[in-house]
Amino acid sequence: MSLSKNKIVVAVTGASGALYAKILLQKLTALKEQVDDVGLILSQNAKEVWEYELGGKSYLDFPFQHYEKNNFYAPFASGSAQYNTMFVCPCSMGTLARIATGVSSDLTTRAADVILKERRKLILILRETPYSLIHLQNMKAITEAGGIICPASPSFYHLPQTIEELATTVIDRALDLAGLRINTLRWGEK
Repeated sequence: MSLSKNKIVVAVTGASGALYAKILLQKLTALKEQVDDVGLILSQNAKEVWEYELGGKSYLDFPFQHYEKNNFYAPFASGSAQYNTMFVCPCSMGTLARIATGVSSDLTTRAADVILKERRKLILILRETPYSLIHLQNMKAITEAGGIICPASPSFYHLPQTIEELATTVIDRALDLAGLRINTLRWGEK
């Protein structure tokens, strides 16, 4: 598939870690020269967690089309719309399980199913610890299906001074995995 710009789905689940989603959406806004469209899905739990952890409803401030979780008329509910990347950020273990077992019961899981069947990039930013054997088996199933498991494990070698800088290390890694060109500190570079 050759697209001049990326068409991206971002699903935000109710897992703790709304800061990761906020930074991802900020970065995608700034990458408009590489991004043609971003479809945004926030579960009700995601909205509540965002409001609790970040204060307010700033998820409404981003210039992206919002889709309700049961809107199967969203363009990315079909492979013909050619969305090439999907981030689930943060990804709850329940969402991980539904994706791993092919249960397309809402727009998030349907979009993930489409991304996988079309052999495009599905990146799950997991925010949970520790992992149970069930979690690990679900991660294995998604990896074998072509998805990418990207745990929200920040790096420290750039000596972050704020929680935002720390969380950004995870999001920059996820954007790298998606093939987006970003300016970030890299190991071995000054």
